[in-house]
Amino acid sequence: QVRPVESGGGLVQSGGSLRLSCTFSGITGIRMGWYRQAPGKEREWVAAITSRGRTSYADSVDGRFTISRDNGKATVYLQMDNLKPEDTAVYLCQIQTGVAVESPIYWGQGTQVTVSS
Repeated sequence: QVRPVESGGGLVQSGGSLRLSCTFSGITGIRMGWYRQAPGKEREWVAAITSRGRTSYADSVDGRFTISRDNGKATVYLQMDNLKPEDTAVYLCQIQTGVAVESPIYWGQGTQVTVSS
């Protein structure tokens, strides 16, 4: 079964940086997004980028995180700078394949990001 694969998570100190990658070979995406879920909390949207390169960010990460993509490598990235302990979560990649409601949406299994204070 085809699904996105995330990588790049880890343990970092407050103020540090990490770069997450999501490879989605075999999937044609029109919108690629990052979500995160902390223990005991709802999954929340973090950032997104369209196939045309239009980006958007949650207020909590705007100015600290940057989403980008490499169409040739079928990969979307999330550069995370000035990390804070509240950024600790499992980060998941989502790929939307169309605008119709019935269009498939693919999720990765996630990568853990832990920020120590």
